[in-house]
Amino acid sequence: MTGPDELVTIGRITGTHGIKGMVKVHLHSGDDATLRAVDRLLLQRTDGRRETVVIAGMQAHGRKTLLSLEGYGTINDVLPLVGGDILVRRDQLPEPEADEYYWTDLIGLRVVTESGDELGMIREIIATGSNDVYVVKGGEKEYLLPATEEVVKDVDLGAGLMTVAPLDGMLDL
Repeated sequence: MTGPDELVTIGRITGTHGIKGMVKVHLHSGDDATLRAVDRLLLQRTDGRRETVVIAGMQAHGRKTLLSLEGYGTINDVLPLVGGDILVRRDQLPEPEADEYYWTDLIGLRVVTESGDELGMIREIIATGSNDVYVVKGGEKEYLLPATEEVVKDVDLGAGLMTVAPLDGMLDL
């Protein structure tokens, strides 16, 4: 069961930018709306240490987001942060729209076809330009299912289940 204090990983610091302490961030959703909704984050460094930081500034930079953090004014200050994860409390996240879900809620769902065939579990989500793709693994098989209304028929978070209607030939690859 999830609660408001549950921590959700929304991205990773992938590098530095310039000499004034900015960091490049890869957001798992590919969308910075969640990041824009908060003023502070929890950083988990690669050694596991965590610290709360205040966002001093943010800007888009191609497919990445650049962040300035209070108290981190030079490249030497932010170098130890590279590779670390960015977490927020679940209650900091904006409510998703109807039929929209956070990746953290979808990963681990069992996936079955409308006819009841078990495909496996969602292990990963890949952001593409047009729609996400669910990586479903079951035994030795792996399926790539587009996150479209045509394929995804039902998501029941309470039951931990996604029902899909694969397109012709999709499961034969």
